[in-house]
Amino acid sequence: MARSSVQTKIFVVSMRSAAQRRHAFISGGIPKSLNWDFFDAHEKLHDGLDYDEDKAIIAKGRPLKAGELGCYSSHHALWQKLIKDDADQYLILEDDVLADWSFIKPLIAADHGEAGHDYIRLYYKKPAPARILQKDFICRSTRLIEMSGYCFGTQAYLLTKNGARRFLEHTQEVSRPIDDQMDRSWIHGVPNLSVFPFPVLERAVPSAIGTSRFETYQIPERLKLRRFVSRQRERAGYQIFGRRRFRFQL
Repeated sequence: MARSSVQTKIFVVSMRSAAQRRHAFISGGIPKSLNWDFFDAHEKLHDGLDYDEDKAIIAKGRPLKAGELGCYSSHHALWQKLIKDDADQYLILEDDVLADWSFIKPLIAADHGEAGHDYIRLYYKKPAPARILQKDFICRSTRLIEMSGYCFGTQAYLLTKNGARRFLEHTQEVSRPIDDQMDRSWIHGVPNLSVFPFPVLERAVPSAIGTSRFETYQIPERLKLRRFVSRQRERAGYQIFGRRRFRFQL
């Protein structure tokens, strides 16, 4: 799967003002030989993305917070950057992670586009149904798996040019957090792959997005029916996808 000409760049999404987080990331031991840089996180949506609060309430059950919109914009901008770049693939990290670089170095030396692995996450936050695609992936005892459904998190993932193109086709309209959109394989068609055990962990630090998004939100009466219909359609699409691709009852 590896070829000498594959080029991978590493970007670490971080607020420009997050000096302490940046120092902690650098102190985590990233090898000097790797091609990496910080990517200044966005604080709002960039031009070209469309956000409608009512559509977010219908899709997610609440409006999106400013931090979520900034996070969405940051990852979307990196995908656009990858399309125009001479690199074949990006490893995208957030600044609050601890990484096993001894695993990551051979991972990013492999041509995942050639293998058809366009999106490989190195960490996720919620258990989800999964199937094993390959044993001894990159190293012995590590497995390449495919998840079905939501498992959340943008802390660490590898993305090819093809994966970026396909994500961009389905993320112009902002109605969910970016990790929700990335998990929806039944919509955009990009398999939700990961490696297990995780080679990246999230440090126990306060989220830069904040926790207000977890507070109870009262859906306006005028949107309740549309929200109900949206949830039923979402559930049906997810279940059909799982039964066809994973061959088990979700």
